[in-house]
Amino acid sequence: MTRHDPRGTIIIHDDIPRRIPQIGEMTLADFPAELGLFPLDEALLLPQGRLPLNVFEPRYIALVEDALAGNRLIGMIQPRPLDGMDGSPLDDATDADMDDGYSTTPPLYNIGCIGRITAMTERTDGTYAITLTGIARFRLLRETEMRRGYRVARIDASSFVSDLTDGGDDIPFDREGLLNALHDFCEAQGVSTQWDALRQMDDAALLVTLPMICPFGTAPRQMMLEAPTPAARAQILRNLLDGAGHEPDEGASPS
Repeated sequence: MTRHDPRGTIIIHDDIPRRIPQIGEMTLADFPAELGLFPLDEALLLPQGRLPLNVFEPRYIALVEDALAGNRLIGMIQPRPLDGMDGSPLDDATDADMDDGYSTTPPLYNIGCIGRITAMTERTDGTYAITLTGIARFRLLRETEMRRGYRVARIDASSFVSDLTDGGDDIPFDREGLLNALHDFCEAQGVSTQWDALRQMDDAALLVTLPMICPFGTAPRQMMLEAPTPAARAQILRNLLDGAGHEPDEGASPS
C-alpha cells in the first residue's frame, strides 16, 4: 500500500499479518493442545485479569523464555495440597517425595487459566518480571513429559469458550452489598484498599479484580476460578467476605 506526504511517496507496509492474534481476537483454535504450566499456590488468574509475577527459578525462567519464543502463553494453575485439605484422595507419595507438605511435583487442580505474557522486564541477573493477562480457563487432561525442567500438560479450553465471548454486561449481583462486605472485611482484617478505584470499575472488572486481590487461601481461590458465571463468582466472594475470610467447608471442594 502506498501513502503520500509533501516530500513524495512513502511505501508503508501496514498489511503485514500478525504472528499471534490480538487478545480480543483469540479463539479456541489459537490455544495449543499442550501448554507449559506455572503451578503457584494462592495465585489466582482470571480471564481478563492481570497477574504480575516475579520469575527467578531456573525452570520457570525456561518456561518464560519458551513462551516468549512462541505464542507467549502460560498455564497458571494451583498445586493441590497433599494433606487432603480439599477432601480429595491423596496421590501416592513417600516421605522422600515430601517437602513441607508438598512433593517435588505436587498434584494439581483440574482447572487453571491460560495467561498471555503482555509485559516483561529482564533484570541484569537474568530473572524476569512479567505480567500475565488471563485469556480463558482450561481443563487439565493429563501431564506429559517435563520440558527444560517445567511441567507440561495436555489441556482443553472448550468448556470455557464463554471466557472469550462474554462481555460481562448486566451481571446480576448485589454490587453495593459486595462492596459493603468488602469494607467490613478490610476493617476486621486491618487491610487497606483503593476504594475510589474500585468504585469506578464496571461490574465485569470488579468481579475480576476483587477475587484476585482478596487475601484468601488456595481452596477459596480455586472455587472462585471454577465458578460457572461471574454472578456465581460474586456470590462465592460475598460468602467469603461475610465469613471474615474463613476457609469454606472443604467438603464442597473445587476440582
